[in-house]
Amino acid sequence: MADLFEEYRLGPGWDEMFSDPGVPRDVYAALYATLQPLSSGDLGIRADVLARAFLDQGITFALKGVERPFPLDIVPRIIAAAEWEAVERGVAQRVRALEAFLADVYGAGHVLADRVVPRRLIATSAHFLRAAAGVTPPNGVRIHVAGVDLIRDEQGTFRVLEDNVRIPSGVSYVMENRRAMAQVLPEVFAAARVLPVESYPAMLLRALRAAAPVGVGDPTVVVLSPGVYNSAYFEHALIAREMGVELVEGGDLVCVGNEVSMRTTAGEQRVDVIYRRIDDDFLDPVHFRADSMIGVAGLLNAARAGGVTIANAVGNGIADDKLVYTYVPDLIRYYLGEEPLLPNVQTYRLDDPDVRREVLGRLDEVVLKPVDGSGGAGIVIGSQASEEELAAVRERIVANPRGWIAQREVKLSMMPALIGDRLRSRHIDLRPFAVNDGESIRVLPGGLTRVALPEGALVVNSSQGGGSKDTWVLAGDAHPVPLQLPRTGGWSAPVPTAVHPDPGPGGASTAEQQQQQQQGRAAC
Repeated sequence: MADLFEEYRLGPGWDEMFSDPGVPRDVYAALYATLQPLSSGDLGIRADVLARAFLDQGITFALKGVERPFPLDIVPRIIAAAEWEAVERGVAQRVRALEAFLADVYGAGHVLADRVVPRRLIATSAHFLRAAAGVTPPNGVRIHVAGVDLIRDEQGTFRVLEDNVRIPSGVSYVMENRRAMAQVLPEVFAAARVLPVESYPAMLLRALRAAAPVGVGDPTVVVLSPGVYNSAYFEHALIAREMGVELVEGGDLVCVGNEVSMRTTAGEQRVDVIYRRIDDDFLDPVHFRADSMIGVAGLLNAARAGGVTIANAVGNGIADDKLVYTYVPDLIRYYLGEEPLLPNVQTYRLDDPDVRREVLGRLDEVVLKPVDGSGGAGIVIGSQASEEELAAVRERIVANPRGWIAQREVKLSMMPALIGDRLRSRHIDLRPFAVNDGESIRVLPGGLTRVALPEGALVVNSSQGGGSKDTWVLAGDAHPVPLQLPRTGGWSAPVPTAVHPDPGPGGASTAEQQQQQQQGRAAC
């Protein structure tokens, strides 16, 4: 019988599972001992069941207009408790600093007056929305949900790659990945004391209710979706269902007298908190894009008047600007008086002429990113780019240096993924999700591990063809116990338990479909 790991080779980055060839790290020892005796057919059958279950349940992602099951690799990622505690503290620290920054930059502007962040940086950002200035959330929270993208560098140190505090997506896959893995590899899962993730909807609902307008004791919360044609509609529907709140579209809401109501069969019902999954540009046609067919006219005025809370807050995009990212360590020191617990990736500000000149001389050694990009779009990895691609990005940088940053090319950490009938090394990252209820910032144990499935690829985003892994955070000093998995003859596929609501045709016009598909920050 062929060894599943016989073609596995340690890559150029930190290997999550192995310290040396054939030598698993402590937290992976039991998993390795469990998987190593299996045949490719044993593991392959289970992997096929995962894919079929995801497709049958509607757990899909739209890639280039085609719905497909979101690829879930069958080998879980494992993080020790002590290591996760450091990540948790670092993510919470970063969210606190960004909360303070957003309150300041849309308020008094001390960070600009004190020249911690250049005023021109804010003034030239497409994501700084003057219409959001002076809008004060009832409990001071602007970042109700954050997704902070982390990587490990070549030494195994977690580093922040970017911040996502607008509409971070992907948490539905965290929950569904866990449900699927518990069914498809129940023997392995049962042997490990893994921290649960099913508490996320309750965490989020608690945070949203805590953000209700002043004087509202029993708030009505809704999830606002662009509609069924958005690539993350599955996530919108799942979160609404799990929280027990209504899933609505723009046409279901009406704003009168700075109050928002939801149309129901029993008449209009007041809405107090809107967890929106619509970009700022499309959210309110009065203040932003007048041609938006999926927003709610007057919504921002209602939020300004204190009649409704929008989560996440309008204007958070300035904190996602990748040029602002380079200042976050300074923001942590400025607002919190602390040293950053999670370092950034070494980043070059191309709006500085001296830095730009130096970087343009070695484009083939860095990663180039548009400052307002998302989902991996527009990234140029210098070492993998052609001469024509490097020449084109050089022209774009020279024409708009404010629109780009450069980063050191980090060899992302790697771990086994089932490719064909063998386990092979692939690059991964991690997106932990943090929820802020105004009193505490809670980080969901594990988060979304994304894996770049093509060999050598460094872009892990699902919108670029990446997949995911279930992320296991062990409780305390727990270690899984190795088990003998049954051969395929003694194992039957589990019956899917989740039910995905049928999106149906939606009845949307072509223009609405295009807006739903294009505007949502669904690419995780």
